[in-house]
Amino acid sequence: MAGLIDRHVRERPEAVAIRFNGRDTTFKALENLSNRMANAMIAEGLEPGDRIAILAKNSDQYLAMVLASAKARVCAVTLNWRLAPSEIAYILEHSDAKLLFVEPEFLASHAAPIEAAGQLRRCLEFSPDSPGSVAETWWMSAPATPPATVSEASDDFVQMYTSGTTGLPKGVVLTHGGYLAAYVAVNALAWARYDETDTIFPPSPFFHVSGLNVALRALNTGARVILRPMFIPTEAPDVIVREGVTRALMVPAVIAQLLATPSVRQLDFSRLKMITYGGSPMPPKVLEEAQQVFGCSFVQGYGLTETGGQATFLDPDDHRTGGRRLGSCGRPTPGCEVRICDPDGQTLPPETVGEIQIRSTSMMKEYWKNPEATSATMSGDWLKTGDAGYLDADGYLYIHDRVKDMIVSGGENIYPTEVENALSSYPGVAEVAVIGVPDEKWGEAVKALVVPKPGAQIDTAGLIAHARERIAGYKLPKSVDFVSPLPRNASGKILRRALREPFWAGRSKQVG
Repeated sequence: MAGLIDRHVRERPEAVAIRFNGRDTTFKALENLSNRMANAMIAEGLEPGDRIAILAKNSDQYLAMVLASAKARVCAVTLNWRLAPSEIAYILEHSDAKLLFVEPEFLASHAAPIEAAGQLRRCLEFSPDSPGSVAETWWMSAPATPPATVSEASDDFVQMYTSGTTGLPKGVVLTHGGYLAAYVAVNALAWARYDETDTIFPPSPFFHVSGLNVALRALNTGARVILRPMFIPTEAPDVIVREGVTRALMVPAVIAQLLATPSVRQLDFSRLKMITYGGSPMPPKVLEEAQQVFGCSFVQGYGLTETGGQATFLDPDDHRTGGRRLGSCGRPTPGCEVRICDPDGQTLPPETVGEIQIRSTSMMKEYWKNPEATSATMSGDWLKTGDAGYLDADGYLYIHDRVKDMIVSGGENIYPTEVENALSSYPGVAEVAVIGVPDEKWGEAVKALVVPKPGAQIDTAGLIAHARERIAGYKLPKSVDFVSPLPRNASGKILRRALREPFWAGRSKQVG
């Protein structure tokens, strides 16, 4: 990954690689900037395998930091800036990050966890829109010549944290070789290839594997990347048209937000060739409307952070054909295999629901410092996704339910346990169970079912405010029901499926 843009630096150095907030960065400028950053990291004493962390919104400098870490043979930990300070504190400590690059707004809101991270050698504040930051002074003091280090395929490239079933995030380690294998696999599909004529718009934040993957693959192919700090529904349609975007990546909830923008039907999207969506199922009505409004090809992707962000694609031809297959996630990408297994790990025949397992050339290396979770998730070289589904006779994958209890809301993964932990410490709460329920906008919404202590009067607003101090806002319940008792099995475990059933009755899919 250290040589990601080498060819374009040699052959077309003045071509625009990134446009961020109207500012253009050429391939040569990106090369020089990432070289300076890498040399500064090495001068700071970072060694191969060390970690840097980035707490920031999308920008050209963010991508340069990721490229720089590859050149310095250190691993970039991309932090979810939507997390609560206590969650950031855990990840900073767990990741062993030696350097932290942070934007001013997050330095102010997360001062306590940053100060508590004893292993940090330096916290470098940077502001992509304001020159002269502490971080910029730091890296500009280093030379722009290529660093002497040579990265290897087995080197750790990025570390992304996903929600954990115990409530603690898990650090997914992806290697240089895994990332490159993913690019080779996607480029084997003619309809998926980017080229130098493309303009790519990845609004997903870089702490998501999909957002970072698309941006880096675009740079590798010589396409121009359009970046905004964050997705704003009212401005995104104008960005797509003004910048001549040819390909965009969005979750279904984002597409629905675009369609709700008043001006979207008056704009000319003729240069837009393809929208790739994933993260949660696409409501049929939203897909139909999007096809009419944008007039481009559509592709659905299914994958996990652990698989390098990809596993299957439902391609443009399948979308044009329509019918039953629009309810599927498509077929495996090159370099990826999918099987359906029973609880004993035996492969099941077509049309039989079981756990979806994936084997891929882009598979994660491990969960950082968590061999137990790694062993529990891997079955040999097969990854147990926790999703339940089936393959049809033609190899198309259909997701039916979740073996695990994870909720997907607006493309964000939310585990009930971490929400329950945040709610259960509120005065008057005896028990709480969290489930996902259907939501037209977000796919699923978080619902809390709370059992009050005898005689307790629980204020819903106070309960939510209490939880917000402990977890990210997008994980908060959208609704709270007060119940008694919670259904349990013979061993005393809460029967989440029984709690979910009334809300999902009559739906063919039991996920959002």
